[in-house]
Amino acid sequence: MTPLRSLLFVPGDSARKQEKALATDADALILDLEDSVDPANLPAARARVAELLRSQAGGCGPQLWVRVNAPASGLLREDLEGVCAERLPAGIVLPKISAPGEIVEAAAYVTALETRRGVAGGATRLLVVATETPQGLLALPQYPAVLHAARAAAARLLGLTWGAEDLSAALGALAKRDGGGALTFTFQLARTTCLLTAAALGVQAIDGVHTDLRDAAGLQRELESARRDGFSGKLAIHPDQIGAINAAFTPTAAEREHARRVVAAFAAAPGVGVASLDGEMIDRPHLLQAQRILAALQRPKVRGRT
Repeated sequence: MTPLRSLLFVPGDSARKQEKALATDADALILDLEDSVDPANLPAARARVAELLRSQAGGCGPQLWVRVNAPASGLLREDLEGVCAERLPAGIVLPKISAPGEIVEAAAYVTALETRRGVAGGATRLLVVATETPQGLLALPQYPAVLHAARAAAARLLGLTWGAEDLSAALGALAKRDGGGALTFTFQLARTTCLLTAAALGVQAIDGVHTDLRDAAGLQRELESARRDGFSGKLAIHPDQIGAINAAFTPTAAEREHARRVVAAFAAAPGVGVASLDGEMIDRPHLLQAQRILAALQRPKVRGRT
């Protein structure tokens, strides 16, 4: 599957913002039923999201995902039932996950929904926000073993992302960055552990949001750092961030050309573990990275689902 570069949060109860978001170049929209929706508006938000999924099914444009409320809230199943009355989204964003068993439980419920709707099993993907609680951050090392045993849930997992805002509140942290603008150790730990766990699972690592809408330079620094370290996409909170995010995670012309030459070098020497390019030895890790770069060039967009 082609990685999602940009995933734009949109309030589930705002038709105006949804219409604006649908016209962007975001790879995916995350229709939010959690933080951006007042609890009193949740029933209306569910109905609005369900209508949007129904009306946009089968068209071209951003994939439509839904962020439900956390498992601990007691609202997750009701959210899913409310928005999936007729159509299932491309995926579900699971926030404030505190243990991998919650992912397995959510995946089982999505499977039941697919069965009832006559949708192919496993078609609805999952994106986990893995670091919003202290328990969640500490549980990340358990993911590979738990999800290896729960293969149906693991097959649904598109990726992991990390969040600093809720974690900061849970910790009572006064700041997430030091005087020089770098993440403090705790939040570096959350980011890095998310990245490593995603790599261990073979899924996307998606960087968290940049919350200062006026700080374009700061967004650019975060994007350069994210791509350098191995993230393949980033969450967005405003349409103005989409262009920079897509550009950052789209391979450059030089990267594409080099990747094609690496693949060609191995194709010219079938059955070998190493090859030569421009007088230098290249091996399987170079081929894997080249294949990832070329895969990122394919950008099919499909809205909605049956």
